[in-house]
Amino acid sequence: MAEIAVTAPLPGDALARLEELHTVRVRPAGPPLVGRDMVSFVGGADALVCLLADRVAAEVFALCPNLKVVANYAVGVNNVDLEAARTSGVWVTNTPDVLTDATADLAWALILAVARRIGEGDGMVRSGAFTGWQPALLLGTGLQGKILAIIGMGRIGAAVARRGVGFGMRIAYHGRAPRPVDGVEAEFVADLDELLARADVLSLHCPLTAQTRRLIDARRLGLLPAGAIVVNTSRGEVVDEEALVRALESGALGGAGLDVYEREPVVHPGLLGRSDVVLLPHIGSATREARAAMAELVVDNVIAALAGDQPITPAVRPLVPRS
Repeated sequence: MAEIAVTAPLPGDALARLEELHTVRVRPAGPPLVGRDMVSFVGGADALVCLLADRVAAEVFALCPNLKVVANYAVGVNNVDLEAARTSGVWVTNTPDVLTDATADLAWALILAVARRIGEGDGMVRSGAFTGWQPALLLGTGLQGKILAIIGMGRIGAAVARRGVGFGMRIAYHGRAPRPVDGVEAEFVADLDELLARADVLSLHCPLTAQTRRLIDARRLGLLPAGAIVVNTSRGEVVDEEALVRALESGALGGAGLDVYEREPVVHPGLLGRSDVVLLPHIGSATREARAAMAELVVDNVIAALAGDQPITPAVRPLVPRS
């Protein structure tokens, strides 16, 4: 019977299924685990189930010799030293697919909230400032015929594109290579600067890598047309928040919708007081259905790896798996 260390309680009943096969210890919800705190928590465990905010550095693989699999409760794996895992013989897994629709829905919620000034309208009604219908009250931006520019046409980006067709938008996207989407007429734009110069709505769905960190910086924000909307449900570090604040203050942008932040959970103070920005607490996958499915996939990955099989959704394959 193996030992599994879980850094936080997970929704649903998946962990109960794991407990039928192995010894499971679950840390109460708390601050992310990093550094030697993570090493101490893992200890002699055979498997680690962790959150995106937890940091699994090279020292974890060096000092926890029993560890055979790190199962990330997230699509992203930028919180794990992937090369150290690979060379140490440890599987790293993630949870793609099961949260695609939930995250795409939330990206569209942000697009609509910014374009139609939903947050401002809600605040007006709740504060008693709404005195009746007026022709120019909270005029927003129509989306029909506008260009939805997507960076990263993976599962979530494609789901956002499909929804965009339903709103009558024209779809253009940038990525490493063309990736056709069934039922969507989408234009691949190889030059990112060209795409940005045409974007009425920019929706970010790329992973965080050395190449995408601060991909949307001051220069690239300056390429966007006047009144463009920026939406980020990928990784906060993809956007230079200081540059975003300056672009908003200049009046060059129509607004922004963010579910992730550059220094999460800290939010740039220049964003907090702006009525043209909608801010959410990283809830892209936060439906009961998606979060429970994520937990089930995490457990399936752990069970497979500990049985000596390939996990269902590996993000990193070890050179030689630890026995």
